[in-house]
Amino acid sequence: MPNQPVEISVVVPALNEAVNLPHLVRRIDGALSGRSYEILIVDDASRDDTVPVCAALAKQYPVQLHVRERPTAGLSGAVLHGMERATGEFIAVMDADLQHPPEKLPELIRALISDECDFALGSRYVAGGSTGSGWTLFRRLNSWVATVLARPFTGRVSDPMSGFFALRRSTYEGAQRLTPLGYKIGLELICKCRVKQVKEIPIHFAERTAGESKLSMKQQFKYLEHLSRLYDFCFPRISPMLKFALVTGAVSYTHLRAHETKANLVCRLLLE
Repeated sequence: MPNQPVEISVVVPALNEAVNLPHLVRRIDGALSGRSYEILIVDDASRDDTVPVCAALAKQYPVQLHVRERPTAGLSGAVLHGMERATGEFIAVMDADLQHPPEKLPELIRALISDECDFALGSRYVAGGSTGSGWTLFRRLNSWVATVLARPFTGRVSDPMSGFFALRRSTYEGAQRLTPLGYKIGLELICKCRVKQVKEIPIHFAERTAGESKLSMKQQFKYLEHLSRLYDFCFPRISPMLKFALVTGAVSYTHLRAHETKANLVCRLLLE
């Protein structure tokens, strides 16, 4: 929509997601039909066809490609790069891999417009939410442990790990000392923006159908380091005690990860 102020900025961090981007952009356009929006794709020097694919998309849709030639701070850094350049009153963030449903964007924005919250979150774990059938028992346990470790600063939020969320640009601009690490930028913003009310919107977290997952053991240990920073920020006086508990949890996590294959085998035998 030319000559209209942008209402919604959709920030999409991407790395080698060229095959998914056309599907994602078309679905965002359908979800936000009739509204003024922009899509900021922040690419971390992909080696696929992301650049020509985005150039083609930009001829039909309000797509901007921002390439970080020397990316820092991983996916979180890419998200902040896009948020800094967003012009909309509302900023939404979602992954490029089609696991987050663009059709839920209006519901996230509606929760902000109605002042139900200052942070709207697409949640797998509230009533009506779900995950793909390919999730193993260990992956579910992994998500549960990560959520429990974040509970001191997210309270009763059931899915603070979600990377699908929206907030007002004014809320983002009020953030203090953003120092993200790894993938959990939503958690960083909830803490550093001093979010008072989170509204969880149920979503189906789909299985990836193309491309490769970027989640690794290295990323999961970065999450623990990120938590350490957030404990220092939110609870400077009792942070050492919380970190002791965090280290204990990390040791237990490593032990569980070492036995992932064995646990999955046992589960399959029990279900047969």
